[in-house]
Amino acid sequence: MGVSGSDFRPNLRGSGLRGRMAIGAIAAGFVVPLLVLGLWLHHAMTGRTAMPAYVVRLTLPDGARPIGLPPIEGPADASRPLVVIDAGHGGRDPGAGGPGGAHEKTLALALALAVRDALLADGRVRVALTRSDDRYLVLPERSGIAQRLHADLFLSIHADAVDGADATGATVYTLSDKGSDALADAAAAHENRVDTVNGVALGGQNDAVSQFLVDLSQQRMRTQSLAFAALIRREGDGHFRFRQQPLQQAAFVVLKSLDLPSVLLEAGYISSPEDVREMQSRAWRDEFGKAVAHAIEIFLASQATAPSG
Repeated sequence: MGVSGSDFRPNLRGSGLRGRMAIGAIAAGFVVPLLVLGLWLHHAMTGRTAMPAYVVRLTLPDGARPIGLPPIEGPADASRPLVVIDAGHGGRDPGAGGPGGAHEKTLALALALAVRDALLADGRVRVALTRSDDRYLVLPERSGIAQRLHADLFLSIHADAVDGADATGATVYTLSDKGSDALADAAAAHENRVDTVNGVALGGQNDAVSQFLVDLSQQRMRTQSLAFAALIRREGDGHFRFRQQPLQQAAFVVLKSLDLPSVLLEAGYISSPEDVREMQSRAWRDEFGKAVAHAIEIFLASQATAPSG
């Protein structure tokens, strides 16, 4: 059966319309999502806070390099003996707290400066401070300063704290692998926590090293440390108060890694209002500084004249 031209043309027109509609639908399927994506990106970028025009990059310490050494003060003669005085705590570690908002780190620094000033006034020995401001040092850095400076004596100054006991007066500690009593063990545990943050030990000392550092090879230094502690007790008598048993031994980490005479002096109890009032007094600190300085000078003089071996 034939088909006339008039019958064929309407079909062609209808077919073309459907084709154009199909092409439009396909194009819309691509264009519309792109438009939506573009609008979303525009909104996200214009609604966002403007980016800074510069970038600050900070180089954090990697822990591989030692901290800078403090200045050595006193006589210019390098043959004069050197004492390193360590003010306990500092920076983000305030130490123990006391009445009226007193912080151990503040009192320890003030006491260390008093001893330093007395030594400089006498001019007999050289002196360096592990810290002269409010900075944080881990325990190995404190003893490391003394070792790197080849110090002849190390003195760490603190202000003790105890809960539930009416304790007052100064205590002089030397190194032992076990404390003289429960109070000595508690004091060592308190100070040794300085290198622990959220339960993570920063010192990196293992049991084998710790045992080695307190074995018989340390006996000579322990004997000298005991002699220095006794001098602090003798020279301090009449200038500041001591607790009933002032000479004690404890396992202080800050003393363990040292191969030189070393003592930790708790100048008083920051938990005692009476002791805090004294330690905050400039006049009291001056007396404290002079007495401890005399003990340091006597000890170092005796070491210089003692026979070697």
